[in-house]
Amino acid sequence: MPASVLEKRAAVGDVATVGYATLNGGTSGGSGGTVTTVTTLAALTSAVTGTAKKIVIISDTDCLKGQSLATLSSKLARTRQSLAQKDLERFGLTELAALVGVGLRVLDESNVIIRNVKISKVLASAGDAIGVQASHQVWLDHLDLSSDRDHDKDFYDGLLDLTHGVTGITVTNSKLYTHWKASLVGHSDSNGAEDTPITVTYAGNNWFNLNSRTPSFRFGHGHIFNNIFDNNNDGINTRDGTNQPLYATDAGFAVATGNDFGGASNTAPVGTFTKAPYSYTLLATSSVRASVTANAGQTLTF
Repeated sequence: MPASVLEKRAAVGDVATVGYATLNGGTSGGSGGTVTTVTTLAALTSAVTGTAKKIVIISDTDCLKGQSLATLSSKLARTRQSLAQKDLERFGLTELAALVGVGLRVLDESNVIIRNVKISKVLASAGDAIGVQASHQVWLDHLDLSSDRDHDKDFYDGLLDLTHGVTGITVTNSKLYTHWKASLVGHSDSNGAEDTPITVTYAGNNWFNLNSRTPSFRFGHGHIFNNIFDNNNDGINTRDGTNQPLYATDAGFAVATGNDFGGASNTAPVGTFTKAPYSYTLLATSSVRASVTANAGQTLTF
């Protein structure tokens, strides 16, 4: 992977340099917009509405607890604790932001970046920890997403769900762990007309102590490289016409490249999607574990 994916030092103006988020004009966020600091959930919810470029800084995450969703209509939210960005706007959270019971949703937007945010224990009644729906050109980087496995599988929903025809999505350098249903791509077997165009890249992520959906694809194309997978009950699940170059189970197809499955074997039928439509550098499998362990999660400074 390029060095820019692995560096812990980051800037508010960083743009996506890996995966599907680099195509179709790229994913650059809304740098150059106004800066707003928020200390309450109500203020955050208000700050990420509208269409103007903006940077939202969350300065006190102790006030951002509960069971709720903040919906991004396009922005870079940025907090001394996490960072995200968007072209028309920018939503981001920078450095050590920890949202407990508060999820983020990107709905019907384009050119969004969310970086360095930690989210945990979002109840199913509130939604996913992060949900991206009907959106395009979204970069999700250095996330820390978790809950617990002390409850049944429907107590929480997904950690990172990408649905309703999303395209140009890149998920990098993130930790998804201690949860039942990690990451769903495509929400329904009957939604092929909308979901077949889905394009998602997962690179440099750490998946561990998960029951399922690591990730689970319906339709579309997924490129998953240089990830590590440990102590999960189910592998990458391809189904309903997915071509995904990686480890898989169920009735889809996969071409496995450059991942560390923690000693598990690849049992998926080989697919035909063998070349991603963008350039990237693949770490040797023997180097993946050290790199991902050192870099994945909420590790950035700005």
